[in-house]
Amino acid sequence: MINDPFHPEDAIARERDSNKRKLLAVVCALGISAVLLVGYGYIRKYHAQRVIAENTPPPVVEKKPPQAHIVIDEPTLEKGMTTIGGVVKNISKQDLSNLSVVIELRRRKDSGVEENLLPVTPAQLQPEQEGSYSLKVSALEYASIRLAGLKADPQSSLVAYSSSQGKKRTPERLEPKTIVVKRGGKPGEFINSPDNPVRVP
Repeated sequence: MINDPFHPEDAIARERDSNKRKLLAVVCALGISAVLLVGYGYIRKYHAQRVIAENTPPPVVEKKPPQAHIVIDEPTLEKGMTTIGGVVKNISKQDLSNLSVVIELRRRKDSGVEENLLPVTPAQLQPEQEGSYSLKVSALEYASIRLAGLKADPQSSLVAYSSSQGKKRTPERLEPKTIVVKRGGKPGEFINSPDNPVRVP
């Protein structure tokens, strides 16, 4: 049997290696924990910002009091042309100049929308004064109209307005037509008989 002599230097070296491994494991564990904590904090911060952004109400836009009132009449149809028109009343305490009513026309062929500016006459409206606007378009070309706004100089700035329905369209009058049907056969004779069958409408 061979005796294995005890070497204190080997024991000390092994203990140092063991301590180094333990220290390295502790450092790695601390590093991983720090990374996880930083990541968790970032995710919480991102989530909190997202919740705040989703729950923040939209900014409140101050609604200006209307400066003009637009009355739009029902379109009238005559000889294949549609007439659009109405009046604009200045309900503010200042003069309004170069007003234009914005009308959107929807085309029949492709459902596209065209914007038209209808100038108000007279060009300058004093407080409580009214002006008129009108436009004629082909009834076959356009399917519908919509009041889209009111613009004024300078720089075609939008004007706050209120609106209401104006004159109703005059009901179309259908002229009576007399239709004369020629009777077959002799006077006093039945139109439809077995000898002379005629289809009765």
